Amino acid sequence: MNAQEPMNLVTPQVYNSVAPLHLACGQELAQYQLVYETYGTLNADKSNAILVCHALTANHHSADYHTHSDKKPGWWHQFIGKNKPVDTNKFFVVSLNNLGGCKGSTGPNTVDKKTGNEFGPDFPIITVNDWVNSQKLLADYLEIDTWACVAGGSLGGMQALQWAISYPSKIKNSIVVASAAKLSAQNIAFNEVARQAIITDPDFHDGRYNNFGVVPKRGLSIARMLGHITYLSDDSMRQKFGRDLREGKLHFGYDVDFQVESYLRYQAQAFVERFDANTYLLMTKALDYFDPAQEYNGDLSKAFKKTKSKFLVISFTSDWRFSSSKSHEIVKSLVKAKKNVSYSEIEADQGHDAFLMPIPNYLDVLKNFMDNIT
Repeated sequence: MNAQEPMNLVTPQVYNSVAPLHLACGQELAQYQLVYETYGTLNADKSNAILVCHALTANHHSADYHTHSDKKPGWWHQFIGKNKPVDTNKFFVVSLNNLGGCKGSTGPNTVDKKTGNEFGPDFPIITVNDWVNSQKLLADYLEIDTWACVAGGSLGGMQALQWAISYPSKIKNSIVVASAAKLSAQNIAFNEVARQAIITDPDFHDGRYNNFGVVPKRGLSIARMLGHITYLSDDSMRQKFGRDLREGKLHFGYDVDFQVESYLRYQAQAFVERFDANTYLLMTKALDYFDPAQEYNGDLSKAFKKTKSKFLVISFTSDWRFSSSKSHEIVKSLVKAKKNVSYSEIEADQGHDAFLMPIPNYLDVLKNFMDNIT
């Protein structure tokens, strides 16, 4: 936190839906809750609302702090706030934990009111389209008829795209950062390796690990380490760690020798303590299934035909997990559909994680776009 910046506190809120949500998988949730946070003030005609959608392992806490003792703010804190790109002097920002999440919204680690037991592996598969439909109901609850903008990075960017497709009259601007219109086979493969690491952990117990008082730590740790490697670039890993030894010498064994090994194990341990394994399985499937062009014989431009929003698409030069070529595909399809789209490729060496970083050019591009939203 900047020394001059006040430590603003925010309290999560809960939306309880009693109307059933029909899901793409054919099942329905009879009732559910979404945890969300807001920043800024909704204006009189409710025209200044921004929806921020989170990526794979994030949640509703995208800015500010929950308590004065918090060591870190929300995951997009550098971007949301007074005089920041998403300026809360001007905008009212809504950020939620998606269905299936493990931070308070209804998901695998919450209780199914029908049975009185934890959902666990019985929680239905959720798609990006399902998320957008539930977010639309949250907007109705907040009496927000139209979003001034829906923004997100990675999996969040997919939601921003789906909003423009599903509810074209309900969104004026869409910001899609470090994302894709569908995953590559390589990306699906990474997700499957991560899922198999979790599912084959002896403590997984077919997804009912909480009934046994255990957590599939080993599998979840491996999944996180694999994912984390793909979020970084070779340059960023070399700059951070190189081939530095943790203790200055080789041990000729299978424990930690290199600093990068120590870093990955630390990240894995921290992740195991804050995230749910069933939720990880669910979120990666939502990533895999996203493909709005599928309904249009693979023609993405046709999926965009009815959209009305302006689009800002951003990619990063060192992001190989969601490469710039994937953003180019989105932009070309929007142009073919004769839509208003701006594109920026940001020079950055942080890999996929760059979408979370306050890179000056990135901040400027976002701010310029947001400043022109009326």
